[in-house]
Amino acid sequence: MKRLLAIICVLAISSCVQFHDQPLSATKSLDSFESRTLNRTDLNTYIQAHIPVPAGQWPLRTWDLTSLTLAAFFYHPDLDVARARWAFAKAGVKAAGEHPNPKVTVSPGFNSTTESVSRWIVGAAVDIPIITAGKRGYQLAQAEHLSEAARMNIAAVAWQVRSRVREALLDLYGANEIEGLLIRRRSIQAQCLELLQRQLDAGEISAVVVTQASIDLHATVVELLDARKRQAEARVALADAIGVPVKALDGIGISFKGFEAVPSTLPKPEARRRALLNRADVLAALAVYQASQSSLQLEIARQYPDIDIGPGYEYDQGDNKWALGISLTLPVFNQNQGAIAAAEARRTEAAAEFTALQSRILGQIERAVAGLTASTDKARTAEIIAEELEQKAATMQKMFDAGEVLMLAVAGAHLEQNSNALLLLRARIDVHQAVGQLEDAMQSPADLSDWQETVLHSDIGNRVILQRK
Repeated sequence: MKRLLAIICVLAISSCVQFHDQPLSATKSLDSFESRTLNRTDLNTYIQAHIPVPAGQWPLRTWDLTSLTLAAFFYHPDLDVARARWAFAKAGVKAAGEHPNPKVTVSPGFNSTTESVSRWIVGAAVDIPIITAGKRGYQLAQAEHLSEAARMNIAAVAWQVRSRVREALLDLYGANEIEGLLIRRRSIQAQCLELLQRQLDAGEISAVVVTQASIDLHATVVELLDARKRQAEARVALADAIGVPVKALDGIGISFKGFEAVPSTLPKPEARRRALLNRADVLAALAVYQASQSSLQLEIARQYPDIDIGPGYEYDQGDNKWALGISLTLPVFNQNQGAIAAAEARRTEAAAEFTALQSRILGQIERAVAGLTASTDKARTAEIIAEELEQKAATMQKMFDAGEVLMLAVAGAHLEQNSNALLLLRARIDVHQAVGQLEDAMQSPADLSDWQETVLHSDIGNRVILQRK
């Protein structure tokens, strides 16, 4: 018996997991972040696993929304947190599936008043728990549903990361384009100021006209400085959305493909319905509800007590004695009604949260569609005005060439064009912001042809994000 107990103890100790210290240093973490770049070999391997990169074209000459999103999936700490939470939930599944260990009790004793052959009394008992009423299965099902909810949360976080990258990229595009238009306006205004100064010197106009032109020029310079400020802020926001220091964006080309034109299609009603059924947070909420179902089943099963079987042996002063004990908790004072009521309330809460989530998503989709429709109409109108102003500027140029108007009239037409170009640019940015809101509501990229692929069912939403490398 002693030898058996010794063997059991040795095996138990040898199979135990050992602690390995992993110190966390703020300095090393900061140094690691500051060393991140967009030309790392492991990042190249990661991106090539998901989009084709021709041989010899790394580092990428131009980064677009897709490649920048993949870089964010590789670097961004929010996804690391989501993956860690999924790993924790998977560990919960493993723990829920483990069988309870038996217990061994050894109780040596000594009888000092007897004159028998042996005064020693040694007792040993094994307590073997038996889980009844399917509790282990319900517990395992609950853990599996919570693990699935954590996995869905990775996709939801991935979409948030992608959304922030797109938003920052759009802001950078807008700031760059506005800067270019304001530089053009400054040049035209400077030309107008020079022409007006000549007229003032000739006594043809008053100084007030020249002063106003100078004020307009300086106002444009202020707007230009503000645009450059927004440009710098957008670069920082883009780097933050990717999860790299802003210096990692130095020297790389950025493509704004997709932002130059106005989208011509809206999602179909069946695509909207698909979003209500397949968004990552919807599927996560469903998994949480299923976990609440399993939790209720577990609490109901706990009305029925588990059984402990305890075979035992006792060496009593030379006599060998054997026993078999059975123990269970008697449900006399309560039948787990409080825990059952709490589990039922949690299931009701989970169902209400799911319904509320779908309602919010539907409202988000409808608002985004309405906003996209209105902003698209505004952009189309600005495009019509732009065409008319282009014709007007061409006409004024011909009239100037024919000596019918002064150069100031041509410059004025170009200023009108410039002002409308700014209006058109802002209208297009509004359209793409509305597209982004619609994408967020549907969790589906607008560049998909049928609007029906969701982030969970694409490489970007499933195979790409579940593992960093």
